Amino acid sequence: MTPASKYQYVVIEGPIGAGKTSLATRLALRYSAHTMLEQPETNPFLERFYRDQSRYALPTQLFFLFQRVQQLSGIEKLGSSVIADFLLEKDPLFARLTLADDELKLYEQIFAQLKPQAPLPDLVIYLQAPPDTLVERVVRRGNPVEAGISESYLRALSDSYTRFFHKYDAAPVLIVNTENLNPIERDEDFELLISRIEKMRGRREFFNLAA
Repeated sequence: MTPASKYQYVVIEGPIGAGKTSLATRLALRYSAHTMLEQPETNPFLERFYRDQSRYALPTQLFFLFQRVQQLSGIEKLGSSVIADFLLEKDPLFARLTLADDELKLYEQIFAQLKPQAPLPDLVIYLQAPPDTLVERVVRRGNPVEAGISESYLRALSDSYTRFFHKYDAAPVLIVNTENLNPIERDEDFELLISRIEKMRGRREFFNLAA
C-alpha cells in the first residue's frame, strides 16, 4: 500500500485550510489506496454553526462524530490500504472549543462509548501552517459553507491542534510544516514528502522545508 507496504492505514490531519483532504486524495492515487474522507457537505448543521456557534455547536459536533464512527466501522471492507483525512481521537478538540460545559459533558459521555470501536492508524501525518496562512487559504478557496468562519475561530483551532499533537502518542506521527511546502500543487514538494514518509523510522518526526 503506502511506502513499501509499511502503513496500511494512514491519517492526514490538520486544521481547516491545512490541505489534509487534498493530500489524502493525492496520496491515495499514488498508492492505489482507498480514501476515507470527511463529508462536511452532508452535515445539515455546519453552515448554521459557522453563523451561530453557540446554538448549533452540539448538533454539528454529534453529526460529525456519528458520521466518522460509521465510516470507521466499515474500514475493513475497504481493503488493506486506506488513507483518511480525519482522526477520531481529535474529535473532542472541536467540542472543547465550541460546546458549553453541560453540552461538553454529554458529548464526552457519548464519545467514550463510541471511541473503542475505532482502529488506530499506522501513521498520522499532521499538517501545520501559521494561522495567517490558514486564513488566507480558506478565503482563497471560497467555499460558501466556510464563509462564516471567523479568523479568531481559525486561530483558536490552530492552537488547539498544536496542543493536541504535542501530547498525542497513540500512533506514529510525522509533523509537516506546510508554510513553505506545497505537496498538493507542486510535484517536487510532493515527491519530497513521499521520500520523507518512506524514510521515517521513529514514533515522532518533523519535516520542515526552509524558505
